[in-house]
Amino acid sequence: MGAFDVEAPDWGRIPAVTVTGAAAVEADGGVCLATDAGPLRVALLDCGARLRFGAAARDYDILLREPAALPARVESFDGGTRLVAGDRVLEIGHAPLSFSLSVAGRTVQSSPSDGHFVRRYRLPPFARLGDGWFVSVELGHETPVYGLGEKWGRLDKRGQLVRSFNHDALGVNAEVSYKNAPFAWSPEGWGLFVHTVAPVVHGVGYAPWSQRAYGLKIDDPSLDLFLFDGADGAQILGQYTALTGRAPVPPLWSLGLILSKAYYRTAEEILAVAREVRERGMPCDTITFDGRAWQDTETRFAFEWDPSRYPDPRPVIDALKALDFRVCVWEYPLVSVRNPLFEELAAKGWLLKDVRTGEAYRYQWDLEPFGAVLTPLPESGLLDFTHPEAYAYWRDRHRELFELGVDMIKPDFGEQVEPHALAADGAQGDALHNVYALLYNRCVYEAASRYAKGGAFLFSRAAWAGSQRYPAQWGGDPQADWGGLAASIRGGLSWGLTGAPYYATDVGGFYGDQRDPLLYVRWAQASVFSAHMRLHGIGAREPWSYGPEAERAAMAAFELRYRLLPYLWRAVEQASATGLPVQRAMALACPAEPEAWAFDHQFFCGDDLLVAPCLEPSGRVRVYLPDGEWRRFPGGEPLAGGRSHELVLGLDEQAAFARAGAEIPLGPAVAHTAELGSAPRVTEVWRAR
Repeated sequence: MGAFDVEAPDWGRIPAVTVTGAAAVEADGGVCLATDAGPLRVALLDCGARLRFGAAARDYDILLREPAALPARVESFDGGTRLVAGDRVLEIGHAPLSFSLSVAGRTVQSSPSDGHFVRRYRLPPFARLGDGWFVSVELGHETPVYGLGEKWGRLDKRGQLVRSFNHDALGVNAEVSYKNAPFAWSPEGWGLFVHTVAPVVHGVGYAPWSQRAYGLKIDDPSLDLFLFDGADGAQILGQYTALTGRAPVPPLWSLGLILSKAYYRTAEEILAVAREVRERGMPCDTITFDGRAWQDTETRFAFEWDPSRYPDPRPVIDALKALDFRVCVWEYPLVSVRNPLFEELAAKGWLLKDVRTGEAYRYQWDLEPFGAVLTPLPESGLLDFTHPEAYAYWRDRHRELFELGVDMIKPDFGEQVEPHALAADGAQGDALHNVYALLYNRCVYEAASRYAKGGAFLFSRAAWAGSQRYPAQWGGDPQADWGGLAASIRGGLSWGLTGAPYYATDVGGFYGDQRDPLLYVRWAQASVFSAHMRLHGIGAREPWSYGPEAERAAMAAFELRYRLLPYLWRAVEQASATGLPVQRAMALACPAEPEAWAFDHQFFCGDDLLVAPCLEPSGRVRVYLPDGEWRRFPGGEPLAGGRSHELVLGLDEQAAFARAGAEIPLGPAVAHTAELGSAPRVTEVWRAR
């Protein structure tokens, strides 16, 4: 693998970048320094600093704005150059190139201090790696690091090797994931963001590299690194999302229960389920035609209903509307080679091309994972969202669905761009792979914004930095077991720690369903406190399919969800304004209490409710309550803070808490949000006293 092996690089063969010329002040207030790797542009910002080599080959609008450089005084010192703007100082060392950012005398972040025998740095602070870069920054011996997208393991990425590269993860059991962003932060008051679409490998205090440094391997010819300075995670998330965008407030109905499965096979089946939901009094707002539920499995996808099952889908949609359901339909950005649309779009150049043949790229599906339970997917072409006409075509083809009465799209997949795939804008393989999800999210959200009658809302699986602007996302395909539940919670919290405020999991798990009623109930109870809530998987997810006891407990959880709508609405409004997620990991919610940070599975829902999901069949829950006096929600029992508690929950019990004095607005128990209008209604205020 040459000088750079991901597991154990030969650092001695990787020369560090060196400054070779004097600083020159540029018109925008930044400074340019000549180096042996090309011009380096540095600038102080009101949120931190920016360091750049070269320029991105293509602009995909990941940044909503170009942050203005602060006017800085430029000074020379022995061995370097200093930029000073008020109490902000950026020092650039020359041999080798290094940096130190400080604010009001506090060092925010710097090149590492992991001296290794005769070398000043074990890891080079900056180095060229072929067509990419290596950058390293300092880590204190106990510095935790959060973010980096949807990841299923420990929230603190310290000690981990993390890849910013979208995968069809086929579960939640490995480091690979569907949603990534090269953004990380620490409660110690710093954050970093690599503005790129390329794969990034993060060695976060990763022992084979250095336990005292955070190393970044960036597979991009250009380098654009943002360093953030903030008092806590909330401020740093605010800075990052101010650059990359915040999620709008979703429509109220999206906060209600979404019912789905893979998949309802006939119109009669989905209508029968919808009627039973209403007859049994189950609160629910949306029902989903997932995947094969509405398309011909041999020729999909062409925005066309399967004519053998839906010669006219309108009566079915109308019947669901008469039952006060919103309607969601599934899609993916691919076109079967068996559909005439494939040849039509290929002839127009609207599909990604294969650089080896010059023809439309044909994606080959791995048919093994779900072939026994789901119809195999046909060989398919990928729409080219970089082509303006293809983009407009895909966006506007949604119009007929929304005019039919569809309310919501589930844009699935988006991780399928392979090395030989070439886009109209010249991007190939890894240069398009990650950002493809962002372009896909953007296109479908624009369609919903233009044509949906009840407000724009999506459920996307793949995502990149900036995708939080096109809500919402769900957590892929978890295994239907207790480990799948735990990993799904961590994945949602990790995505929230990366600036994405809305998330849902597949309640009950997606695959490997053993019809475990305890698991189903605990998954439902945990999801009551997530931004969005969807029942989904291979097999029925209606609560009565798990037996009467599970039905009773799950229905109580669903009712609580609807009663909490005023509180959840307050949380999503806050998320849209600040970038704070609805579900907040303890490191984000309690920056002054490091004792709490290790509790990866508990979280705050909004400002006031602390939730500890039950992850064991025994009902045992261990929860850490921060300092102060707490009350059990909704029972009101008092518990002391500053310590952990162990509880054993009955099937219909949940571990939720509020600080003494908190007020939780509650609404009525309703069957669907159409009973409320466009905003929730407060009928009671629960007080923690």
